[in-house]
Amino acid sequence: MMPTVNYLAILVSAVVIFMLGGLWYSPLLFAKPWMALQGKTREDVQASGGAGPMMYLQVFLSGLVTSFIMAMLISRLNSHEALTGVKLSILCWAGFAAATSYGTALFSFKSRALWAIDTTFNLVSFVVAGIILALWQ
Repeated sequence: MMPTVNYLAILVSAVVIFMLGGLWYSPLLFAKPWMALQGKTREDVQASGGAGPMMYLQVFLSGLVTSFIMAMLISRLNSHEALTGVKLSILCWAGFAAATSYGTALFSFKSRALWAIDTTFNLVSFVVAGIILALWQ
């Protein structure tokens, strides 16, 4: 049986994750070190065509999937407390996102610093989504 979820909360959570990603990878936060760690410049990104509408749509859909699955898990716990959302988010991040992305980073020869920027974004976005979804079921 599928758990009952709040689809508006899922949509809002996905929008927040998308906006957080825009801020996280902006010049205000980590754009410069993130690009430098990949050996890219702003000009390199612009010369390659940059991020187009389809890329943004796919990133938004990824946040939507994350929010939907998180909502299903939180619904199963039947808790409306922010702390429950935070705990579940950290567990999901540590067990799924951080662990698997670290292994991938190792075999892709990505630096630990680049992995840290990306995985910390995942942690923050999971926690924010967990809070929204736990409080707004």
